[in-house]
Amino acid sequence: MRPTRNRWLAAAALLISLAALTPLGIAGWAGAQAGWPTAIALVFRPRVGELLANTAMLVVLTVPLCAGLAMALAWLTERSDLPGTPIWTWLAVAPLAVPAFVHSYAWVTVLPGLHGLPAGVMISVFAYFSFLYLPVAATLRRLDPALEDIAASLGQTPWQVFRRVVLPQLRLALCGGGLLVGLHLMAEYGLFAMIRFDTFTTAILDQFQSAYNGPAANMLSCVLVLCCLGLLGLESRVRGAARYARLGSGAARTRPRTRLGAATLPCLLLPAGVAALTLGIPGATLLRWLIAGGGAIWQFGEIGAALAQTLLLACAGGMLTVLAAIPMAWLSVRAPGHLQRILEACNYIVGALPGVVVALALVFLTVRMALPLYQTSVTIVAAYVLMFLPRALLSLRASISQAPVELEQAAASLGRRPAAALWAITLRLAAPGAAAGMALVALGITNELTATQMLAPTGTQTLATAFWAHSSEIDYAAAAPYAVLMILFALPLTWLLHAQSLQAAGR
Repeated sequence: MRPTRNRWLAAAALLISLAALTPLGIAGWAGAQAGWPTAIALVFRPRVGELLANTAMLVVLTVPLCAGLAMALAWLTERSDLPGTPIWTWLAVAPLAVPAFVHSYAWVTVLPGLHGLPAGVMISVFAYFSFLYLPVAATLRRLDPALEDIAASLGQTPWQVFRRVVLPQLRLALCGGGLLVGLHLMAEYGLFAMIRFDTFTTAILDQFQSAYNGPAANMLSCVLVLCCLGLLGLESRVRGAARYARLGSGAARTRPRTRLGAATLPCLLLPAGVAALTLGIPGATLLRWLIAGGGAIWQFGEIGAALAQTLLLACAGGMLTVLAAIPMAWLSVRAPGHLQRILEACNYIVGALPGVVVALALVFLTVRMALPLYQTSVTIVAAYVLMFLPRALLSLRASISQAPVELEQAAASLGRRPAAALWAITLRLAAPGAAAGMALVALGITNELTATQMLAPTGTQTLATAFWAHSSEIDYAAAAPYAVLMILFALPLTWLLHAQSLQAAGR
């Protein structure tokens, strides 16, 4: 490994990390302008304690439930002889195509009285468990069966083999997916606003929209960032510094699938029930409103413009975000250390900020320093890069960790320049992760609400903002076409995630 490449990558990672801290810095500066007495009064009040309890309980309950559901489905689809495995695998990934606020819209339509923490946890699990299912299932496909055979030959029971051999090898997937779900929960607005469950994000937006109380909202943002730092510290501690790559092609055989026997029918109820709740309820709800609205709700001029603008922003934001994540992802795996972890944490912090905070920071910068960029495509794409950097970083980090460093070192020793070795070896092996990261970012952009509303050029309307405008007016029929198009737009990206996961496992 050559120091030249380290310096260039470290410099790029440093610049991107500093850029990621910009919204936090501006929020902190704005809060400091209010003065310490005001800041203390705004932070240490019962309302903040209530929001902290709501957000903490939401994360503490949702992430383990997502992990448990993801592991159960991954084991059934990857390790058992469950009938129709390819179908159930796809149906476990497909909920990613349904935006979280569309899940909420569907359930509120079916159960109008649904609200509070139980509703938030239930809908969040349905909306986000696939973020954990994908990496867990992919890791199960790549595990060396010889390790489990050795443990079984030493007298370990199947449960002991899973707990002592399989589960430790799922650590990186569980930590990465759990962190992603936690960050989503901290920054999500639409899902919880629709079921009237208050979190830091909904309270921050309320402060800006109703009272335009900047200092109060900025103080809430700072508390939210502290929550994110706690989550990052926990993920880093649990993840550890274990090596997850091996030199060579790995196991040459596939582990025989466990025969379910008489348990086949009960086991089928789990994926079937999950599919019904995560896809059947939203699908039936949208069909109901499409029928009720008739042809009058299909305003093709308005809908076509929103679709084109969504596609353009998703493609541009996805590509730029993955490019921005490469330096930090490489350093995270190849040069771990205290400084690297601090820089990596900077990239995750912005992912926990609500879109309105990122948007206001960019409004402040463009108005004060670059007025021609205010409310342009450049500004909105920059907001997307900052907001969705964690998605690309987690996908790339997991893929680069599976690319043996020895191959990169061998290429360098044979005369390849550092940049050429990085491109020819590591980045090509990590291409599935890059594609998955790009798809995840594009999915996020398709569903993004608040930053798009504040930063997009005048006249720009995406599918998400149009849906929210109609649903906020309780015009659920008019909102339905936009929800359907968001799902149809997201399905190919979700299929890409699924296909890349299978390709990474050689299937």
